[in-house]
Amino acid sequence: MFVLPPPPRYPTQNAYTGTGPNGMPIPILETSNLLKHPTDPEHQLVVGEGIYVLRDELHLATPPPHPSEAPATNPNPLATTPVPPTSGVKLSLVIVSPRKAVPNFYKLRADSQRSNFATYSIKESEKESRTSHDTGSDDVSRQVLTNGTAGKSPAFGSNNSLLAPAVGGKDSLKRRKPKSNMIKSNSSFVSRVIPHDAINKRLQDRNPEGLFAFANINRAFQWLDLSPNTTYKSEHLTKILFTKAHMLCHDINVFNKSANHLDIAMGSSSADIIWYEPFSQKYARINKNGIINNSPISDIKWIPGSESLFLASHMDGTLVVYDKERDDAAFVPEDHDNRNDSVHGHQNIHINKSVNSKNQKANPVASWKISNQRINAFAFSPDHRHLAVVSEDGSLRIIDYLKEIMTDLYTSYYGGLMCVCWSPDGQYVLTGGQDDLVSIWSLNERRIVARCPGHHSWVTAVAFDPWRCDDRNYRFGSVGEDCRLLLWDFNVSMLHLPKAASIRQRGSISSPMPLARHRTESQASTRLRSNSGLTSNSFEGEETVEHAVESRTRTAELPPVMSKAVDDDPLCWIGFDEDCIITSCAAGHIKTWDRPKEGVNNSQITLPAVGSKSQ
Repeated sequence: MFVLPPPPRYPTQNAYTGTGPNGMPIPILETSNLLKHPTDPEHQLVVGEGIYVLRDELHLATPPPHPSEAPATNPNPLATTPVPPTSGVKLSLVIVSPRKAVPNFYKLRADSQRSNFATYSIKESEKESRTSHDTGSDDVSRQVLTNGTAGKSPAFGSNNSLLAPAVGGKDSLKRRKPKSNMIKSNSSFVSRVIPHDAINKRLQDRNPEGLFAFANINRAFQWLDLSPNTTYKSEHLTKILFTKAHMLCHDINVFNKSANHLDIAMGSSSADIIWYEPFSQKYARINKNGIINNSPISDIKWIPGSESLFLASHMDGTLVVYDKERDDAAFVPEDHDNRNDSVHGHQNIHINKSVNSKNQKANPVASWKISNQRINAFAFSPDHRHLAVVSEDGSLRIIDYLKEIMTDLYTSYYGGLMCVCWSPDGQYVLTGGQDDLVSIWSLNERRIVARCPGHHSWVTAVAFDPWRCDDRNYRFGSVGEDCRLLLWDFNVSMLHLPKAASIRQRGSISSPMPLARHRTESQASTRLRSNSGLTSNSFEGEETVEHAVESRTRTAELPPVMSKAVDDDPLCWIGFDEDCIITSCAAGHIKTWDRPKEGVNNSQITLPAVGSKSQ
């Protein structure tokens, strides 16, 4: 039996066009965010190290449609009419003041290996020197936690003198900001900007080590203060309402953040990109009206170590590098030697414009066509050299974006891949997809090492918890459309098949040779079994390798250590901070879970045996 969905929180039909008894229009009243503090025992996450308690639940106000955006309602739940793309509520977190950064891995001595890895202790060295670059879990991949590998990677576009930053002159030391004032803007793209009445006082009085959050919900974009002790968490610092476009993704440039400056890039459903500086309320519009690419933007991130360059994935399967300070111009793909455009039916990188192009007067800086289907997400590696891209065709692509080549192509068990992230040390890549699985891929061995069943619907977001990771043990979390939050623990000794299934077969997961490939490799086994990290020489001179799909019967399974339905609506984002876990759902609920008060760093965790079934 078909059940109608619940009515919206805001009366959409008469929000703008309604009239009062005297015929005068009803004034527009924006709904407010709601803050709750549930204390029921059901709002707890029980894990081996302790109990995570729900600190608060913030419900973001959903704005009504703009009057020019006539909602097309179709009562048929099976209708295939194209609908505007949406992404749910996603967050970008940042702490502007210097603070203790994501912990470096605690190094274990090589001769202190223990025979039993089922129980371990996660420790942190307080005496280690740590730099402060970023805080949110989405930014972990941009910070080098071990080996200093980022220092070995050249900056993106360093071989092109036309992309070199200006040196000397009056403007070389000035912090560049957008030019247009968003509050006073008469652009039809921005409908309304609502700053807090006492925004300046709140910014002056707040704790400089507090947590800023930027969140999108439908056509609204909110700047929030999620600091633990703030009394104004439900009140936005600034709310921006766009006319028709929905912001689908956003990212903060942690390279040049300061106490009074942030650069934020936002990608929209109309293909427009907004470069926004919240402290000055200035903005600039890039790819205006889709002049470069008119496809909606599914993900956007600043290129690590760059002050002005960011990468956007368009839903037509194109990755485009933009410069926030360059003007736009109509883009015509340049002629390049695009040999090996396809790898056995899959799209390889087709270079529409190379980063080494001599035509850098206007955007784009570079453009790569990598798929004929939608790109869902991408993530930069901690070594600042590689890019992991997942798409609707079920492919995980590893790209050396400095050389503009694809090195590896992996495929999901079935269905598209929805989300991706790197482990803090760059050893592993996590993906979540429409096969309801979280998959762990080893970049050193270039193979899938484990599949993680536990979700009952599509997996929408995955993230590592760097405060519970070291050089052997990893903690990560995942959320999905089944409204569940799952936490997982694994260590390097667990990533193998049980003895009963570890019969050496040609192309099996236990074989020292790589999985089936579509080309022959010389001396590949020693290179792929290297113990070094994913460095700049890992794939030197190699062509793209397409990896065959490994059977689930021959792949290790990892059960979750915690699984709980934490919301009534599909979850779409998860993030880890030093003192909490944060989740968000498609309906605008942002929940913050406090970590256990004691024993967070030194607690003993018992890992479940590989292959055991989750409850």
